[in-house]
Amino acid sequence: MNKKFIKVHQIGLRARYKLEILKDNFIDEDILKGYFNNFSEIQSIRVNKKAYSIIFELKKDIFQDIEKRLKTITLENLLKSASKNEASVCVSCTSSKEPFIKGTLLATTALVAERLVTNNSLKAAITSVASVPLLIDGTKELFNDGLTSHVLEAAAVAISIYRKDYLAANSTNAMLELGEYIEETTVHKSDDLLKELARPNIEEAWVERKVDGKVVEVLVKTAELKVGDIVVVGAGSTIAIDGHIIDGAGTINQVSMTGEAEPIAKYRGDRVISGTIVEEGRFRIWAEQVGANTATQRIKHYIENSLNEKSSAQLKANRLADKLVPVTLGLATAAYIFTKDFQRVASVLQADYSCALKLATPVAFKSTISKAGHSGIMIKGAKSIEALSSADTFVFDKTGTLTSGELEVISVDSYDKNWSEEKLLNLTASTEEHYFHPVAEAVVKAAKERGFVHMHHEEVQFIVAHGVKTEIKGKNVVIGSRHFLEDDEKIDFSSYKKEIENSLKKSDTLLYVGYDGKLLGTIGLSDELRENTKESIKRLKSLGVKNIVMLTGDTKTKALKIADELGINEVKAELLPQDKANIVKELMQEGKKVAFIGDGINDAPALISSHVGISMSRGADIAKATADISLLKDDISAVVEAKEFANKTMNLINSNFNATVGINSAILLGATFGLFSPIVTAVLHNGTTIGLLLNSIKGVKLAKK
Repeated sequence: MNKKFIKVHQIGLRARYKLEILKDNFIDEDILKGYFNNFSEIQSIRVNKKAYSIIFELKKDIFQDIEKRLKTITLENLLKSASKNEASVCVSCTSSKEPFIKGTLLATTALVAERLVTNNSLKAAITSVASVPLLIDGTKELFNDGLTSHVLEAAAVAISIYRKDYLAANSTNAMLELGEYIEETTVHKSDDLLKELARPNIEEAWVERKVDGKVVEVLVKTAELKVGDIVVVGAGSTIAIDGHIIDGAGTINQVSMTGEAEPIAKYRGDRVISGTIVEEGRFRIWAEQVGANTATQRIKHYIENSLNEKSSAQLKANRLADKLVPVTLGLATAAYIFTKDFQRVASVLQADYSCALKLATPVAFKSTISKAGHSGIMIKGAKSIEALSSADTFVFDKTGTLTSGELEVISVDSYDKNWSEEKLLNLTASTEEHYFHPVAEAVVKAAKERGFVHMHHEEVQFIVAHGVKTEIKGKNVVIGSRHFLEDDEKIDFSSYKKEIENSLKKSDTLLYVGYDGKLLGTIGLSDELRENTKESIKRLKSLGVKNIVMLTGDTKTKALKIADELGINEVKAELLPQDKANIVKELMQEGKKVAFIGDGINDAPALISSHVGISMSRGADIAKATADISLLKDDISAVVEAKEFANKTMNLINSNFNATVGINSAILLGATFGLFSPIVTAVLHNGTTIGLLLNSIKGVKLAKK
């Protein structure tokens, strides 16, 4: 027996497997399905989390290959797969069908013509011809899907024709066609709202390349861009990648991506995202995300999910609508048995719940996803809105969420009396200024603020995840982590324990500087709390969030001080990166509905494990790939806005649901007791449906700050 899975049963090309990983982790369904994307022979995949099962239906027998793939399932491999899956989206292919007005025109023409002629045979012919499409569709649906609301509507028109009540038949048919046209138009409009979020593909970009030993600007296809390329963008051009400015200054219009109306001034070190437009200036941008990992492509991926995904609220509405069809038929039968009145039967058959119940809910979700998208909040789909609305516990990884993610030099400590603090900072900045990294940016910025004097040095070596090395006047210079200097470069730290302890008390992070084989000093850096963090925490609590949890690697004393300042309920301090997902899982096992907010590579397991994961705008690729909600603007208040969108959307859906059931029940009872004619019933029923759809597409509004 394989430890990772058990084959429960197989019938033909259908098989069910129990997965061990579903018992231990709260795995995102879409990510698990995406792990098998490379198998074109798969007809469908269904995940049953409660039974820890995955069910495959295949086009041909490849179960051996499927089982080989199942053996490789680990949380790490799922995350790698999620980050590699490209957003290959044809948004227009997933759109609802174009509204078709021909049926409405035919039915309306028949209604007018029937009133103008006096011959009964001609009236019958006009009515029958106009009603044929409805009657054929109703008959097909009866044989294919059983009793549905469309079958009942067709039966109502057929009864009116049978009774030679041509006015009722044509009026009902015209109302049904008009109602269906408006419903299709509304649904199509809700899809268009989502498609408006999609940005046109940027086909080409100017990039720096070495040609004959010289660096020149070359126009290349964006598909050829790689991480680390230097992309050059001037005024009027659209940025094709996500990255950081390494040279240049100007303004960028971000309204299409973040909703910020005013152009934003950008300088060296600032982050930019694809799809935004340079209004003034010229920039050299270091590419961090290219291709499918850029903001514009992630938006398309989210749109695809939003167009296709069905929420539990939608499924609930669909199930109720289907269950109420027999009730309508039963009342129509009872009305005939007790009254023998076919007109009353025709009235009852038109009063169904299906249209409003089935259409209003997805339209409301799509409207919200569109509005949130225009505010720089990308929501993966309806399920994400439901999960966020129900979330009562928000877990923040401190760095990059509660804090700005921008490091600032707050201390420079020289451990050598021959080196002043200014000289130590100049040495470090001279070496680091060629290196594009948040720590390097902070050091260079601090040096410039203090009158930076460049110190000549030899070529700089970059050692990934460690630091930098160079030579000054024949002396080795090494700058980086303690591990790099002490373990790799064998610099003795034993004489500086007290000095290092004092330096650590003043900052979050220390950058160690070694010179000529000795520890020269340290530079302390801290990540400041965002200005609006406290207010955002307060607003979350007002939206029904009961528990705010902060995760940090800081000491407990420091963490508690920050938590007290911000009004945070619970703190988990002195954590290792791998601890985050376990804490999220523990909270969920306590019955809490958890939203996790993070931005780093090591946040991905927690993002995928929580009920709803939110990635900050500066998040790593894998964090964005695994998040349910991705923020395009670097502002913690966007987390609050997302929660408010979710709460108000679910309130709208619930009020629509109650209104649908209440109003249509009243119409149904009125028709059953003979209070409404078929024409009146049709007007009331379709008017209610259209009103609820318009209410849904109007969507929700956020409270003004």
